[in-house]
Amino acid sequence: MGATKTDLFTKKQNELANMAKAIGHPARIAILQKLVKVNACVCGDLSEELGLAQPTISQHLKELKNVGLIQGTVEGTSVCYCINPKTWNQYKQFFTELFSDVAVTGDKCC
Repeated sequence: MGATKTDLFTKKQNELANMAKAIGHPARIAILQKLVKVNACVCGDLSEELGLAQPTISQHLKELKNVGLIQGTVEGTSVCYCINPKTWNQYKQFFTELFSDVAVTGDKCC
């Protein structure tokens, strides 16, 4: 497999790409929506609510935690997660800037 050449891009571009990749699965979107909706730590099993096996949900939670969108604690078999407000707001700003930098007008681009 070839090199991705991420060093050709800015730190911000790489961060935004990593975040977009992390939320690029509908299960992860559903997890984030649940955490935003409850606006608190969610402790316990999300598998019934999402219809996925617990190991699958754990993998998705891990990916979201790796990019810092969620934070959590593990105590024995109890796992609690919530939105990480600092990172959430940072990426909200990144996406807002990305979409506002482009002024799309009219129906055609070519």
